[in-house]
Formats: sequence, structure tokens, C-alpha cells
Amino acid sequence: MSDDKEDIRDFIRKNYADVALQNGSGGCCGSGNSCEVFSLDADEVSINIGYTENDLKNVPAEANMGLGCGNPIAIAGLKEGEVVLDLGSGGGIDCFLARALVGETGHVIGVDMTPEMIKLARKNAEKSGYKNIEFRLGEIEHLPVADSSVDVIISNCVINLSMDKVQVFKDAFRVLKPGGRLSITDIVATKQLPQDMKKDLNLISC
Repeated sequence: MSDDKEDIRDFIRKNYADVALQNGSGGCCGSGNSCEVFSLDADEVSINIGYTENDLKNVPAEANMGLGCGNPIAIAGLKEGEVVLDLGSGGGIDCFLARALVGETGHVIGVDMTPEMIKLARKNAEKSGYKNIEFRLGEIEHLPVADSSVDVIISNCVINLSMDKVQVFKDAFRVLKPGGRLSITDIVATKQLPQDMKKDLNLISC
């Protein structure tokens, strides 16, 4: 990976670390200038992108950080006993919702590249007494997950941040069981962005 791409990844990691340390202020804001433009209550953001009030009542408050752009759980069709992997799990909101659907016989794994997010998610899980959920530090391009071990991969507004999206999907295919499935909510560009926007790091991440 080029130095530029490493710099971008470090910038993204730092911004999400700042959000984790603030326990999430909503609106995908870290220390960047975007916070001055867009800062909303996390519950308000989550309701607007597809979560229900009941969803939010059933997860630790600190897990809902308002960082998503949809609700991958709503379209995942999760079943009891399934193994679920969340790419870029953040504070754990989607992992906690998935856990309730797969039940005690299922298992949920959250992967995030930001140590502060992993620490926050683990704290949320421990506080709630959840046993069938774990959070692993790692990159979504090189998942710390065994081959053919996952029934369903979920991801919420994270893959767009990767500098190597092809590798993300290659590794997702590696860890999925035969017949496994993806449930992804994310943002895409429908046309080329202006160069000044492409070069503005504050528009790349939180």
C-alpha cells in the first residue's frame, strides 16, 4: 500500500478513535471540521436511517454512535444458530442486534481496525453480560477469521472507507461458508467527484 493510502488509513483510524473516546456524539463526527457542519443526536440519526425505537432500546446506549448509513440487520434475514461477522463493528450496535436474532446457539464476531472502538465494544458487551459475541482487532481487507466459518457478513457504512475494496470482498468470500451471504448498507458514488473533494480528508471519514 502506498504512503498516501497509509496516511488516509491512519487519518480514518484517528478520527474513529476520537469518536470512541467521546462515546459517540452522533453524525459521524470526530475531530474534523465536519463536526461543525453535521452533528446530530445518535438516536435521531439511527431512526432516520432505518433502526426502530425498539432496536435502540435493546442495545447498550454507548453502542449506538450514529455512525451508520442504514440498517444491515433489517435485510440480513438472520436465523437462530448462525455465525455473523460485522466488518467495521464500531461500538457494536449491529453486533448486539444480530446477537439477539441468532440466539445462544449462534455467534457474532465484530472486527474493527481501531483499538479504541474494540475497547468500547468489549466494554458494552461485558456490561450487558453477553457471552456469544466477541470483538477482534483487525482490518477488513485481512480478516482475523478462519476460512469458511461465517454464515452471514454484515457491514454498515464501512467498506466505502477501504482503500482496497476488491480485497475486502475477496477476504469476505474466504471466510464465508458455502452458500453464505452478505448484508451491506453503504454509500456509493454515482459519478466522479471533483478533485478538491477527493483530496479533502475530512470528507473521507468521520
